[in-house]
Amino acid sequence: MTAAIELRNISKSFGETQTLRDVSLSIRPGEFISLVGPSGCGKSTLLRILAGLAPQSGGTVSIDGAGVDHLPPSGRDIAMVFQSYALYPHMTVGQNIATPLRMRQLSAAARLPLVGRLWPGQSVSRARIGQAVAQAARLVEIEAMLDRKPAALSGGQRQRVALARAIVRRPRVFLMDEPLSNLDARLRVTMRAEIAALHRRLGATFVYVTHDQVEAMTMSDRVAVMMDGEIVQCAAPTQLYDNPRDLRVARFIGTPEIATISSDELIAANQGFAPILPRDPAIAAFRPESVSLAPAPEHLQLPATLERVEQLGHEILVFLRLAGGARLTARAVAGQVPISPAGQRLDLWLPRRTPMLFDASGARMDKAPQHELAHAG
Repeated sequence: MTAAIELRNISKSFGETQTLRDVSLSIRPGEFISLVGPSGCGKSTLLRILAGLAPQSGGTVSIDGAGVDHLPPSGRDIAMVFQSYALYPHMTVGQNIATPLRMRQLSAAARLPLVGRLWPGQSVSRARIGQAVAQAARLVEIEAMLDRKPAALSGGQRQRVALARAIVRRPRVFLMDEPLSNLDARLRVTMRAEIAALHRRLGATFVYVTHDQVEAMTMSDRVAVMMDGEIVQCAAPTQLYDNPRDLRVARFIGTPEIATISSDELIAANQGFAPILPRDPAIAAFRPESVSLAPAPEHLQLPATLERVEQLGHEILVFLRLAGGARLTARAVAGQVPISPAGQRLDLWLPRRTPMLFDASGARMDKAPQHELAHAG
């Protein structure tokens, strides 16, 4: 079971501080969408509003075309996985997973620790809950751990328990708020793959909040980049990387960060860029893989100074500075490019084709050069 989500003109203020500004977002049934952005951009607040944990100051939330603003979290058919695992330490893994179903399907008396097991008329419900727990545990591969306590589990295993507890409810929507932040780097890579595989198996709608662009880019169908309480751009990961509509998106997506150079400095470094760039002041941006340290067809040469080199095993990152002060980063295969000592002068080559261009406000400009724009249409 899956659901479409519609957020319309959501705003949120805490006193005089406005956290969300007129946010609208349509999420398709079964889609994996990530909300990504720096700390304080409003992504977790938006998720809490969707979950019903916090009221919005304005706007509406709909699930499958029905407004849910009046419904509490329990009435929205969602499950949430938090950064903290929120497991009951005195319960076993199986009991933790079963908690949502026990609260829904067993009477208060049947949930009592001692007399509950003897309470009449609950055997069918208990058997059904046990089957659901076993199935959820199999999905996240922790069926051998059902009798353990959380203290005996690793961080990754605890996160799987939290996922199973959400799965067991069979919700239409899964909301995940930085679920991997407490894990080490190696385990985060493993859990990214497991969450993506889980989404494919369940087919449910996933809304995932993270500040880590790698998580968002590797798992999501679409990524909504949030800045200062607004969604700046929402698109597929490759679209965000190759065609950002805003300079803030271009800088946030991609590691190392995209290099930016004013059009005046670029022309001063090589006049060959003059007919390519617009007459109005602009900011040109280059991804590391577009910067070459060897002559290349359809590239223009620029003198630079080597600042430092980062060895990353199979590749290297070369950090360079132009005479005007702009900094560029080149990505190269280790061993294929001779590296001089820091402070040495060397040449780099940038593609002759029109680079990504942004105006002074950071908005993406048309790629066509000014003289072509004058004759367009």
